[in-house]
Amino acid sequence: MEPALHLLATRRFAVLTGAGVSTDSGIPDYRGPGARVRAPMTYQEFVSGEPARQRYWARSYLGWSRMRHAEPNISHHALARLEAAGHVPLLITQNVDGLHERAGSRALCALHGRIADVRCLACGDRSSRAGLQQRMEGANPGWAQRHVDVVVRPDGDVELDTTSGFVVPTCERCGGLLKPDVVFFGESVPKDRVQRCFDAVESAGALLVAGSSLTVLSGFRFVRHAAKQGIPVVIVNQGTTRGDELATYKVDAGCAPFLSTLTAALTGTAGTAWTAGTPVQETSRRTDSTTPSPASTSP
Repeated sequence: MEPALHLLATRRFAVLTGAGVSTDSGIPDYRGPGARVRAPMTYQEFVSGEPARQRYWARSYLGWSRMRHAEPNISHHALARLEAAGHVPLLITQNVDGLHERAGSRALCALHGRIADVRCLACGDRSSRAGLQQRMEGANPGWAQRHVDVVVRPDGDVELDTTSGFVVPTCERCGGLLKPDVVFFGESVPKDRVQRCFDAVESAGALLVAGSSLTVLSGFRFVRHAAKQGIPVVIVNQGTTRGDELATYKVDAGCAPFLSTLTAALTGTAGTAWTAGTPVQETSRRTDSTTPSPASTSP
C-alpha cells in the first residue's frame, strides 16, 4: 500500500468511485465478492409499456424506502475531507445513492445521476423522489407491509416478481411518464458531464479509482484516457477490475482501510486511520514506459 499512498501524497488527484464505496453503508455491490447476478432494466424496456414501468416502480418503491436511510460511511467522509483539504479537484461517482453529497463532497460529478430526483419524460419537469414516494404510498396502501422480506439491490430497488397490481403515478404537471433522473443501461451519459470528467482527469496529477470493477465503459473510459495521457492510475478494489493492466498501482482491499489511511496521512485528521478489518495489500504495479513513475511526475 505504501507506494500507492506515496504517489497520491505528491500530487492532486481526481477520484472515480463505484458501488464498493457504499457497501459499508449497507448498499449491496454490483459485482464484488458475493454479489448476486442481476439484469438491470434498460431504458428501452422501461419505455416499452406499462408492465415494465410497474415492475420498475414497484421494486423501487420498496427498495428506496430503505436506501434513503443509508448513511455515509468512513470512505465517503474520508473523500470529503480530502477535497476540503485541497487534494481532490473533482470526485466522479458512478453511484446514484447521494452519499458523497451527504458526507460533504462539493466538487462532485454524479456521472449517472441521483436516485433522489425524478424527471418527466414528456415535459422535463424535475421533482423529488421523496414526494413521489408519498404519492406511491397513497396509491398502493399496504404494498410495503406485504413485501417486508424482499432483498434490496444496488440501484435502490428489490428482488420482486409479482408487480402487476402496482399503481404508477404520472407527472403532476402534464400526466407524462416519470423516470428516476439516472442514466439507465441503454442511455448515454450527457456529453457535457463526460467532458467535465475528462477535463478533470487531464488536469490532475493522478486518478484514484475506489470500489469499482470498471466493467461499464462509462467509468472505464476515464482510466483508459488517463493511461493514454501518461497519468498515473491507482485502483483500490476487492477483486480484479477491467483496468488492472492500466494501473500504476492496484491495491486489492476494501475502500475504507485505504481511504482512511490516506486521509490521515494527508490531512493529519485524528481518528481517521483504519484500525480494523482485512490487511491492505498492493498486488501489482504497471511499469511500462507510458506511465510515469511517482518520481517523474510533478505535484
